[in-house]
Amino acid sequence: MILEPERLDGLRALFAQNFGLPSPSLLSRAPGRVNLIGEHTDYNGLPVFPMALQRNVAYLLRPRTDARVRLVNRDRRYGTREFAISDAIEPFAQGDWGNYVKAAAQKLASRFELRCGFDAAVDGNVPLAAGLSSSSATLVGALLALMRVNGLELPLAELQELAAQAERYVGVAGGGMDQAISLGGRAQHALVIDFAPVRMQPTRMPGDWRFVVSNTLVMAEKSGAAREAYNARTRECREALERFRAHPDAAGLPDSYYALVHGVALPRLLEIAGHALGGVLLQRFRHVVSEGARVEQARQAMLGGDAAGFGRLMDASHASLREDYEVSSTELDLLVEIARESGALGARLTGAGFGGCSVALCLADDAQRVVDALHRRYYAVRPPFEGEALFVAEASDGARVFEL
Repeated sequence: MILEPERLDGLRALFAQNFGLPSPSLLSRAPGRVNLIGEHTDYNGLPVFPMALQRNVAYLLRPRTDARVRLVNRDRRYGTREFAISDAIEPFAQGDWGNYVKAAAQKLASRFELRCGFDAAVDGNVPLAAGLSSSSATLVGALLALMRVNGLELPLAELQELAAQAERYVGVAGGGMDQAISLGGRAQHALVIDFAPVRMQPTRMPGDWRFVVSNTLVMAEKSGAAREAYNARTRECREALERFRAHPDAAGLPDSYYALVHGVALPRLLEIAGHALGGVLLQRFRHVVSEGARVEQARQAMLGGDAAGFGRLMDASHASLREDYEVSSTELDLLVEIARESGALGARLTGAGFGGCSVALCLADDAQRVVDALHRRYYAVRPPFEGEALFVAEASDGARVFEL
């Protein structure tokens, strides 16, 4: 199924109302993602372990013969946008959804001559500002649409690098996980992703594992209010690494987080860090190296069907994100607690934090009990909301463009 019938019908009607004939001929669809473990590690050159979601951003589009892009969003809060493609596109206001489309256009235009834009009706069912990468799905969907209408092709790894670079247009110093998994996702698999260059290790998920995603309903927009807090972590991690390397006890050790995690025993790293660093920098360093080590441990647990072991790693990840990286919240901690108490084998915040979502691992027979407990103890005592805040994730394929 290219798209759910109700969504496709809604996009067709919206397109006809705004752009008329001829009818759209292409659909570009890009998934969001849930990161299972490896948080705030990608921009430090360390691996991550996400899976692409069944939730996605879709563009129903018609190529243009000029280099303009016209957009109408099915969500009335976001309305219409229009711009001309160039290698120096002035952004919309900070936090505007159209900037992710501009990001894709400007990055491609800096490398290729883009003769064609498109008209598109846009719809997304990835929860917004929830740590599930709705923003990168918006960018990737636009990127593939522009490539298709201009007859461009790139190898997957090169496209993943380009998409990560493109998102810096919005001012977020991210590391490339979101774009890589949106482009490279695989149904029924989570993927360990390494960077510089991008490499992927698909890992098949055991059939009885379920990942329950729950939204705090607290928005955490990396392009908005949370941007400075997110970017501050990247600066602190760089400074922590520089100070660690400058300490005499670190003489002769590798000079990157990746080489340290893969070449030095974790207890030794933490011992030296205790001498070289203090305060916030010690906390950030401790999270990065311990979280980096957890990724391979989690992959081995998944390969071996060790759900309890995977769950313990998720619990350790959340504790580190809460205490050392300081990106959790009261709401995230509560969702994690409820999930664990109702039968989840492990739970943690997912995404950048500061709000957004948690993810919990449970076995298939326990999933409904976890879902029911989250409804009863979290959502039932909060004001009504629009949309679906709680769902069981399905590992899905990456972004594609379909001919209609």
